[in-house]
Amino acid sequence: MPRGLSKNKQSHKEQTWETATGSVPESKLDREMNAGTIPSSRAEFLCASMVFLAALLLYSWTLAPTVTLVDSGELIVVAHGLGVAHPPGFPLWVLLAHLASLVPLGNVAMRVNCSSALFAALASAMLTLVVAELMITASYLAASKRRKKSAQQSKKAQDSGIGHLLVFAPALGAGLLMAFSRTLWFYATITEVYALNTLLILAIFFLMLRWRRRIIADRRDIGAAMDAGHATSAITGHDTFLYAAALVFALALGVHHVTVALVLPALSVVVYRTEGLRFFTSRRLVFAALISVGALVAVYTYLPLAALRAPVINWGNPRSLQEIWWHITGRQYRVFLSFTPKIMGEQFVEFCRMALREFGLSWLPLPLALAFVGLVNAFKKDRTTFWFLLFIVIANLAYDLSYEIAEDKDAYYLPVFISIAIPAGYGIRWLIQRVVSSPMPVGRTYAVAAIAVLLTSAIPLTANWPFNNRRHYFIAHDYVENLLSAIESNGLLLTLDWQVESPMFYAQEVEHRRPDVKVVDINLLRRSWYFDYLRHAYPGLVQRSREKIAIFVENLKEWERDPGAFATNQALTQRITAAFLEMIQSIVTNESKVAPVYITRDLLFADTTNGELTRWLTQNYQLVPQGLVFNLAVEQSFRDPRDLRLQTRGLVDGTLRFEEDDVVNLKVLPVYTSMLINRGRYLAVFNQHARAIAAFRQALALDPGLASAQQGLAESTAKVRNP
Repeated sequence: MPRGLSKNKQSHKEQTWETATGSVPESKLDREMNAGTIPSSRAEFLCASMVFLAALLLYSWTLAPTVTLVDSGELIVVAHGLGVAHPPGFPLWVLLAHLASLVPLGNVAMRVNCSSALFAALASAMLTLVVAELMITASYLAASKRRKKSAQQSKKAQDSGIGHLLVFAPALGAGLLMAFSRTLWFYATITEVYALNTLLILAIFFLMLRWRRRIIADRRDIGAAMDAGHATSAITGHDTFLYAAALVFALALGVHHVTVALVLPALSVVVYRTEGLRFFTSRRLVFAALISVGALVAVYTYLPLAALRAPVINWGNPRSLQEIWWHITGRQYRVFLSFTPKIMGEQFVEFCRMALREFGLSWLPLPLALAFVGLVNAFKKDRTTFWFLLFIVIANLAYDLSYEIAEDKDAYYLPVFISIAIPAGYGIRWLIQRVVSSPMPVGRTYAVAAIAVLLTSAIPLTANWPFNNRRHYFIAHDYVENLLSAIESNGLLLTLDWQVESPMFYAQEVEHRRPDVKVVDINLLRRSWYFDYLRHAYPGLVQRSREKIAIFVENLKEWERDPGAFATNQALTQRITAAFLEMIQSIVTNESKVAPVYITRDLLFADTTNGELTRWLTQNYQLVPQGLVFNLAVEQSFRDPRDLRLQTRGLVDGTLRFEEDDVVNLKVLPVYTSMLINRGRYLAVFNQHARAIAAFRQALALDPGLASAQQGLAESTAKVRNP
């Protein structure tokens, strides 16, 4: 016992230690065993640097060369012009992506894509640091079960550097596992906010876990030798990490606040089990909260400042406090929240499918098995880490399973995937410890560690490479080109397809391709801010239908102020619905006097929202399939659709692979095949069977299993043989 410390005080220290860490006190032999084996911060960051370079090289090689589908086109335009993105606005991401867009390297889309690669590589390195912190802490928390181990084994552990191996191998393995995971790698190669979001979440984890580790180290090394007042002073001296975490937390809320806010319960677990309940009534918490609130206000001040500039995309036009609040809270997306058991059950099945493929092959879930072993090991050796990881999973699944969202659902599970990669590091540590405890040469211990790291990283790398290699990804670029090639000068295109509108934003606003074509998103017409964009992009269109547009916008702003009033008042609902239909009818009628009008196939899918519009279009116009669009023709006679050469790079040529639930398979490929079939049917009706055969064959080249294309081909072939 150290001098000047009573037996009662020592007992009190040990009780605090066990409560804070969820483990038992180390024996003297355990401390000796760990002495000299704790790696330095320099070595820790060297390990992270290796992961960073490997990830950055991989992401750079597999980077998409131009705009991609979903939100990428819109986000690039927002970043390039310092605009306002869809809710919650992602202000921090917009500012950083804007800096990336200024780098004179390739096209603007590739520049912003490169920023995603950088953020994701840094995120992988940060996870390496997180696991290293946990492994070092685990060295402090070595259980007293090894008291009976011989001093010779302790000496062996020191001399052979096994202590370093117990830190670096798990950290390296977990870092590479995360780098090669399906979801992070996916978002590292395109323009999206999730790579930066993941980086900031992991930065918060690192700062909080280092704060915890420093406090544990103080209590272990000097707590027993100093009086209580001095020890407390030393411990609170590490609050710099806590306040830095509070700052990063606020900045992260400026990227994707939902997934960031959901980690707060897990962070509270770390704080509680490190400092107890007294922290939550201390000035330290107040200081951290003030830092977060101040940074949060500062980062979201960007939204009204950007809106005042009237940028190209000014989603929601958030200028007033109410509009800013609506935008940040994503009021328009609340309709996708559903807490029904049926929906949550379906979402859970979907999550399990994603989790099985996340780190490799679904039939070879070795990383998942390693993570499970690691989680059990964490429960036994470091209860704080166990609860920390479990709370991340519980909080995220509680929200994600109730949120029905389409293309980027996997990104919402990124914190859960992080909580799988981290315990995989514990699993590697457990495996090494099992080898060390057996009478095996030191060299074989290193070999086992190397094999564990290689397998953990090689499995996801080889399994995910075919799906994440976007080096030749021109799907969105070609989609836009094919659409524009079918539209005559000054033509109008009406669409409901975000996979059309988003990359079209980029093509027209950044690359200035076909600015004469007027592209109008029917769904966005239900947002008042969109009319500001139309006035900027197509002033003539707005002027020609100004009366009907003004009437609808007036109703629309009334609805935006109080949607509940419309939900309970059928007369108000009928009024705004009628104004919406009359506005579109006016636009179509007036624009057809100037140039041809076109629609995408999704406008023909009658539903409760657009059913009246679909009926009006089909009753008043002949739909002439032309490329990937329908031309609205007044006369019913034959309108010769021009023969167009469709670019289909990556769709079916084998250069790219897509999962069944990928947006390419769900929304893009069906447009190509169905429009080719429609073209074949239209030509066949007017006895153009030779050309119809060519269209049907093109459709079958994209999807050989199309029964309607096979039938059309057979019928037209028979007509050619027997006219």
